[in-house]
Amino acid sequence: MHSNHKQPDQRIVTIDGPAGAGKSSVSREVAHRLGLDFLDTGAMYRAVAVAALSAGLDTADTDAVGELAEGLEVRFDWTTDPPRMLVDGLDVTDRLRDADTTAAVSDIACNSRVRRVLVEAQRRIGREHPNLLTEGRDQGSVVFTDAAVKFYLDATPEERARRRTRQLQDAGKEADEQQILDAIIRRDERDRSREDGPLVCPDGAIVVDTSDMTQQQVVELLTAKVQVEFAARAQAAGDTP
Repeated sequence: MHSNHKQPDQRIVTIDGPAGAGKSSVSREVAHRLGLDFLDTGAMYRAVAVAALSAGLDTADTDAVGELAEGLEVRFDWTTDPPRMLVDGLDVTDRLRDADTTAAVSDIACNSRVRRVLVEAQRRIGREHPNLLTEGRDQGSVVFTDAAVKFYLDATPEERARRRTRQLQDAGKEADEQQILDAIIRRDERDRSREDGPLVCPDGAIVVDTSDMTQQQVVELLTAKVQVEFAARAQAAGDTP
């Protein structure tokens, strides 16, 4: 489970899982409670989508998008809470959740060259922020394989569609639950079957099915499990917790 070459003061927690399993909201809250920096890796893929759309590229054009990504500086402004998303110094945070960005992000996430660039960027963030909670599709399986604690959050497609519908309605937007469910099932299939960084449950991950849990219950559970693990690590390292 624990590889020895990681210094014990590096505390990285990964949360993976399919779209709509409640990762983002839960992760942010858990990071806050544990005093860890929070990395939303999905925002990085969305940032590349925004850049590709702004450049007028067809997001399915893997070479053009890959080349674009290799020349971009995608970074967070950690002086703000939550951190703002910058692409070549331009704040694109408010574009990340737009409909065109959301429609394009699947193409971007399937692009091997983009993934290579962003995985490297995420590892660099891990080195700069050694107390980090990071959330995405491949954090425990690819990016931080020797993370201190790995979680895999799941929920039934139906429950995830219900939540997404509620989210959109609460934001005053139109939402068709059946359409959303179909999209989630398609996206799962695509995420699981892609060659690069596919959605899998990482080795040694703690699996949490959130279908019948409230957000607060998930937050409590994850926070408690991380605290136990960190205390055990500190003790093993001969520190007083």
